[in-house]
Amino acid sequence: MPNKKRPAALQARMKEVALRAKVSAMSVSRALRSPDQVSSETLRRVQKAVRELGYVPNRLAGGLKAPSRTQLAAAIVPSLQNSLFAATLQGLTDALRKRGINLMLGDSGYSREAEESLIAAFLAHRPCGLVLHDTSHTPGVRRLVRNAGIPVVETGNLVNRPLDLLVSYSNFAAARAMTDYLVGRSYRRIAFVGQIASLNERARERQRGYRAALTAAGLPLEEALTIETPGSFENGAKAIVQLMGVRPKVEAVFFAGDVLAIGAMLECNRRGWEVPKQVAIAGFDDWEISRRFAIPITTLDIPRYQIGERAAALMLRRLDGERGKLPPIDVGFRIIERAST
Repeated sequence: MPNKKRPAALQARMKEVALRAKVSAMSVSRALRSPDQVSSETLRRVQKAVRELGYVPNRLAGGLKAPSRTQLAAAIVPSLQNSLFAATLQGLTDALRKRGINLMLGDSGYSREAEESLIAAFLAHRPCGLVLHDTSHTPGVRRLVRNAGIPVVETGNLVNRPLDLLVSYSNFAAARAMTDYLVGRSYRRIAFVGQIASLNERARERQRGYRAALTAAGLPLEEALTIETPGSFENGAKAIVQLMGVRPKVEAVFFAGDVLAIGAMLECNRRGWEVPKQVAIAGFDDWEISRRFAIPITTLDIPRYQIGERAAALMLRRLDGERGKLPPIDVGFRIIERAST
């Protein structure tokens, strides 16, 4: 398990890679350091063995013995363009810096394969800990983490089987709570707009929460009232226009991201559609601009800075020698009711 240092005898070593690939240790070293200097077949066999064994070369090692761990931690988020991750990274950075630990940062681009490549690259620099926003991973990531022997904290969603440590909230419960709130406000034709579910576990859980709330309330699930789209102001505007054309009339729209809700609100203002009289709008994440409209947007508040702080705290407990299973931390959420609903 990642929370226990793996015995040296079990660490994947270069000679094990060589045996698995049926080449010399020198060929393995050359393939890893200068892949253009080996044949394509040798490179293929070495890369396959590396993946299967979860081997990570030590990029710090030179002529002298390199330190087993550095005063660096690594974090990987799905996108550096999405400002939602900034608060979590700030909380993480602030807490780790007090212990003299600095943060390396990677962007996976919402790709599980890119996440695996980043983890391998970071582990080669011997970080003392790893924070991953995603909670759905390739088998290769699980091997790398198992072999690394460092604390690993996931932060994107509450899941039943974390890699090691977990600090988050339930996307399913948050979306269900907001949909329940809209049902409680006597809205019956409630639409949902979220990111593309097939590409994003959090998007799937939010859509699932919406659907569960409608089912529990005895309301029909209408496919025309569910829109999947990348998060942007423009796509929020397009979604509200599409939904306002659906008949019978849509009464409320739950946007599973404030960037979409803000785009919808701007489009309603432009077209003169009254919110909430003609359509109610709810969001997710409490962006500051959501509070600045003449009719501020009802939304879900997620304590993202606290997620970063508590992720750092769990990592430090491991680094200070605490062993055994540490229970997941659910930071929760709250609905902020405003005039848009």
